[in-house]
Amino acid sequence: MSFTLPDLPYAYDALAPYMSRETLEYHHDKHHLAYVNNGNNLLKGTEFEGKTLEEIVVGSFGKNAPLFNNAGQHYNHLHFWNWMKPNGGGAIPGEIEKKIIEDIGSIDKFKEDFIAAGVGQFGSGWAWLALKDGKLVVMKSANGENPLVQGATPILGVDVWEHSYYIDYRNRRPDYLKAFVDHLINWDYVAELYSKAA
Repeated sequence: MSFTLPDLPYAYDALAPYMSRETLEYHHDKHHLAYVNNGNNLLKGTEFEGKTLEEIVVGSFGKNAPLFNNAGQHYNHLHFWNWMKPNGGGAIPGEIEKKIIEDIGSIDKFKEDFIAAGVGQFGSGWAWLALKDGKLVVMKSANGENPLVQGATPILGVDVWEHSYYIDYRNRRPDYLKAFVDHLINWDYVAELYSKAA
């Protein structure tokens, strides 16, 4: 398989004021496109040609860092665009809400832990809600890593690389994460990924 850049599932200005057109133009059209192009070049002639994206991410981890970095970021971003929607946040579908409360304690505790993971990730990386051994857990990872390489399935992730928020929030990462949790999360997509993984 080769990597391709998907169109955004909404207009460039659809997430304003929480994420601007300018951020999405840079983040999607330049940063994500670079992961796609670099990943395709690095994939050529390797044992991973013809594998699924998930197989490439897991298989190249610890073996082929340049390929892993680009494949991992491509995987992360394919989901990231879908983890957001205009007028996001809000009500959480019943099944996933119940599971969050069961495994993490409460919705407020999840939000607190998820924001703390994003704030506490030193430098570039991601914060995650993932399913591991049948339980939902909050995790964080550096650079392009994701829960797949830790034996878990990501069902929600937020990008805390500076290019994700610096145009809109400058160095106020906590404000960006709060806006993401309260106003951008596409809980229907999270619920869909959870039902596939559960």
